[in-house]
Amino acid sequence: MQIRIVTDNHIEGSERREEYYTEVINQKLKRFEDNITDIEIHLADENSSSKSGSDDKRCTIEVHISGKKPMAVTNHADTVEKSINGAIEKLKHLLEHTFDKMRTY
Repeated sequence: MQIRIVTDNHIEGSERREEYYTEVINQKLKRFEDNITDIEIHLADENSSSKSGSDDKRCTIEVHISGKKPMAVTNHADTVEKSINGAIEKLKHLLEHTFDKMRTY
């Protein structure tokens, strides 16, 4: 499972942050890893770094599953960390639902 993190010009990307969230994703999605080929995490500050506001940090996670079309979830929060964690939880629920449906057919 390949994980790639992409940030806009207003979000500071760091190797340490990427390593941390790669590990978090690997842990939370471990049971799905045999079916997932790629994960892309897109982080953005919708109001730019000069302004602050509630829920202005956006995390979109796109997941590629073998034999299926890519799926994506988006979460907004007031910090990058909260937006990523919320998106991971949404993705986990989406994958559980998707694989449950695949097993019943």
